Order: sequence, then structure tokens, then C-alpha cells
Amino acid sequence: MVCIAAFIILCILSVFVAILSIFRRDLGKKYWQTFKKAWGCVAKKVTLQKCETHFKEDIKNSILKKVIIKKPKLVKPISIGIEITAVLIVAITVWSLVTAVKSGLALWTLGTCDVVRPSACVIGAEICSIDQEEPKNPIEAVGRWFADWGEIFSAIPDKFRSWDVENFPLHGFFIGDISEDSVTTAIDILDPGCVVCLQSFKNQLSSSFFNDHKTLIVPFAIENPDGSYKFKNSGLIVRYLLAISDYGVLPPAHDVPLGLFPSATLSVEIIKRIFTTYNDDHIIYQTVFNELLDEAAAEALLQVWLSEFGYSDYQISEITNLAHSEAITDQMTENSQIIQNDIRARGIPTMIFDGRRHTGLFKAE
Repeated sequence: MVCIAAFIILCILSVFVAILSIFRRDLGKKYWQTFKKAWGCVAKKVTLQKCETHFKEDIKNSILKKVIIKKPKLVKPISIGIEITAVLIVAITVWSLVTAVKSGLALWTLGTCDVVRPSACVIGAEICSIDQEEPKNPIEAVGRWFADWGEIFSAIPDKFRSWDVENFPLHGFFIGDISEDSVTTAIDILDPGCVVCLQSFKNQLSSSFFNDHKTLIVPFAIENPDGSYKFKNSGLIVRYLLAISDYGVLPPAHDVPLGLFPSATLSVEIIKRIFTTYNDDHIIYQTVFNELLDEAAAEALLQVWLSEFGYSDYQISEITNLAHSEAITDQMTENSQIIQNDIRARGIPTMIFDGRRHTGLFKAE
């Protein structure tokens, strides 16, 4: 273990020695000789051969030579300490390498290097993460560690499959010309409270995405491990979006412009308001819902919008009752199971189009 630990330390020091060697070549030559001995010893250990270089003794003697003269009684405990330190260095290095491999595979398969807390991964896609509950004790931590490997390996085939939107019976509403057969179908999963979803949706609007794809918008409220919502009014907004779509009755005299998409439902118009429109104080409505309104005030504002769209008080009452019904709760539950278990989304927005799953911010060309 001592020779392996020494080799690890020498590898780390190589960068600094290389710089110092520019000014002191003798230092570089001396270091290189030691490094070759360490590598020779490690190579023999790896191939299960006996290390004949006595490198271990050389390292220990170089550390202990001053102690032997001044305090010989400390030689044995220090020698034992060297062995223990060497074991720890090797163990930490192996653990670091395994963790690096695990993080790399997770990033490749799931789009995040941290399976439990995707938000902790700074090199993954730009997302609003779906975090899982942290382990509460060492036993749970060990179980979670192996479960992460299981998720990673089970997700590897997803990188090579063709993603067909027809395989995911999600509840939502279409944006785009749904009567046009020449365009392909896409799925766009978003959270009304997610800032990345806002920017992604705006990028899609500014590009030709919705002209090229008839897109099923799937509103999804990200939940925290404790069951609360990541964005406090997202759950309520999702309920209303699904309820308006299910209600299926347009107000008789509505004059709300539906933009480029005449077949879009009023649920799309609400999404567009939340993501692109500002209130009288020039605060975008997403921020208004996320930070300024409690649930009652948020619901009141949604009902005001429905009235502006032309719905009668009776129709608004029906939509409200539908939004809070078990039917909508079941739709949200079904969506959540498909998104997290079948699509394996670890962050929002997640899109499926052109036979592939795409995680994170949609970037307009």
C-alpha cells in the first residue's frame, strides 16, 4: 500500500514539479527517478508480482531516518501510522475514481452527475431539478448508493433507443396546428414556476419549433421530497391548465388572440401570460405567482383571467370544481409516474422530439 500511496502522491505532485523543473532541472531529474521506481513497484503490484525494488522501505526510511536518531521509541508507531495513512490514501483515491465514473455515467445517461440532487450538479444541463429524499442514516446512504448505480445502468439503453411520443400517454394540451399531418409530434414537459422552462418556452416561440412540431404541452409541478411544491403555486396552476383543457368549451364571445396557433387552447394562452407578460408593476407573472401571491390570491387571479377570456361565472365555477377534482389529481399522478419512471426525467424542461429525449433549456438556432 505504501508504494501505491506514494505513486498517487507523486502523480499529484507532478504538475508542480514540472513547473519547478523549468528553473531547477536537477529537481526534475531526481523526481523522475523516484517516480519511475514508484511506477515500477505499482506495475508489479497490479500484475500480482513481488515488488523487488524495495521502494516501500526506501520511502519509510527516508521519512524515519531523522526520527531514529532523535527519538527511536517513536519509530514503530510512526511506521504503523505510515501504513495506515497509505491505506487511507489508496482507499480515498479508489473511492474518488469510482465516484468520478459514476458521475460521468449519470451525466451521460440521466443528464445530471448527481442522481439524488440534480441541482447539485454544476456541469449538467440547465434545468429545474427533481430532487429525491436524502438518506437519513449510513445504512440508507449505502442502499441509495447502490440504487443510483441501478438507475444509471437501467438508463443506458435509453441512450440508444428511438423515443416515440406515442409511447407516453401524458395528459396535456396541444400547441401548433394539430390538423397538419406534415409536421411531427413533440412532447414538452414544463413547470409553470421554473425559470428555465420560461426561457425554453420563449426560445421555442421565437424559433420555428411550434411550426415544425405539433407539441403536447405537459404541465408538471415539481415536488420536493417532503411533498411540497418546488414553486409554491405550480400545483394550482397545473390543475387549472389541465382543467381548462379538459373542459373543452371555449367562451362564446372570447376575443383572446391565440397568436400563431389558432388550434391552441386557452391553457396555452395562460402559459404565455405567465412566461411572457408583466403586471402593472412590470413584474413578470411567473415571479408574481412564485413570490408575491399565496394560493388563494393566485387562484383569484386565474379566475380573473378566465373572466377576461369570456367565460361566465357559471363556467368559471365549473372549471374551478374540475381543477380541484379527483380526475385532475389522477391526471397529475399519472403524469408524474410516466415522467419520473418511464421518461426518467431528473429535471425540467424535458422534451421528446425527432426520436430523442432532450433535457434542459431549448436553445433557439
